[in-house]
Amino acid sequence: MSIRTILFDLDGTLIDTNELIIASFTHTLEKHTGKKYQREDILPFIGPPLYDSLHQVDPDHVEAMITTYRTHNIENHEKYVVAYPTVVETMRTLKDKGYQLGIVTTKIRDTAELGLKITGLYELFECVIGLDDVTNAKPHPEPIIKALTELDASPQHALMVGDNYHDIESGQNAGVKTAGVAWSIKGEAALADYQPDYMLKEMKDLLTILEV
Repeated sequence: MSIRTILFDLDGTLIDTNELIIASFTHTLEKHTGKKYQREDILPFIGPPLYDSLHQVDPDHVEAMITTYRTHNIENHEKYVVAYPTVVETMRTLKDKGYQLGIVTTKIRDTAELGLKITGLYELFECVIGLDDVTNAKPHPEPIIKALTELDASPQHALMVGDNYHDIESGQNAGVKTAGVAWSIKGEAALADYQPDYMLKEMKDLLTILEV
């Protein structure tokens, strides 16, 4: 395969922040609405930009809810956040083999970098594109195109890896190969519906796909 650049979503792909995200949404929604949301009610909020998810709940108090969410999220990062199995060693192998590695996330960049540092991944990535770095979030192609531009890489030799349909559609819209991850909290079958080029059962599958 001629892939030389690999872009990754962060939450739910490289690092397991699902319980942190659910806890932060639960805390925020209960505080601002007085209602107790069930886990299944919160799952659809995972993936899209935070503003979009909270705007569905209460368009008039989005900014206050975002502040509450981010405060809770940052304060609890170290309590919840870990890398998924085989992620760290796979990233190190890819880095050692000369692949360009980048992050494309719907989190703001500072929070994304915090998660990377906690899990020991930060030094392995040449660029981090966060929500505050773009005008249009995934599934728009802009974040991927921005990452490729920063890395001086071409779409023809790039792969986008993610756990959500936003990641797959963004990659397809940007003209890069795509890979879904079977550990997506929304389920492998739901992600497969968007027809990624590959489906990873665990992150080290990348090494086989790339024939590293």
